[in-house]
Amino acid sequence: MRYRVLASDYDGTLADDGKVDARTAQALRQLRASGRQLILVTGRELIDLQQTFSDLSLFEYVVTENGATLYRPATKVEEALAPPPPDAFVALLRERGVTPLSVGRTIVATVQPNEHIVLQTIRDLGLELQVIFNKGAVMVLPSAVNKGTGLTTALERMMIPPSEVVAIGDGENDHSLLSTAGLGIAVSNAVPLLQEAAAFVTEQPASRGVVEVIDRLLAKESTFELAK
Repeated sequence: MRYRVLASDYDGTLADDGKVDARTAQALRQLRASGRQLILVTGRELIDLQQTFSDLSLFEYVVTENGATLYRPATKVEEALAPPPPDAFVALLRERGVTPLSVGRTIVATVQPNEHIVLQTIRDLGLELQVIFNKGAVMVLPSAVNKGTGLTTALERMMIPPSEVVAIGDGENDHSLLSTAGLGIAVSNAVPLLQEAAAFVTEQPASRGVVEVIDRLLAKESTFELAK
């Protein structure tokens, strides 16, 4: 199997402490030079990501807000894949003192232990929303929206089947990302259950794990087949 796309999570995977180092960026360029394509899949909002990472042009698509929005760097067009959060929900969270509170085009995000207030607010308003966790982060999205659905939309635009994709991540919210791809990989710093679900776990953590995967893709992809 020749995998044509690498889809990567950002924080804790591609990025260390929120930053992508020069070695990792160079590895991404080498993978692109081999004829493959890159997709970034993150829980971050686009404006936050743009302020943090200046090389988004390396990616064919950037899935943001945990699958709720899709950005194409080549055209600089951002598209919402899900409806915005209800105004009443955001207003009540603020009234109840939930801080920090970030509101994107679709996602509403805070941190633990605010999930208790978030869940109670969802119940009080009778909303059909889901709460997703990621290493201390608490994200609220419409039902059935996740990294996997965002990746699927990007692949449909690219006309590439999921079987030809390698996906790599580290957090609880990366389960759908890995399960959507033909080969799901967890970096060695990933949460235990993601490591258990992955077909392959890197020897190195975070960005070094991504470089490890890229090196293996460029050298001999069949090693991944043997690891499955």
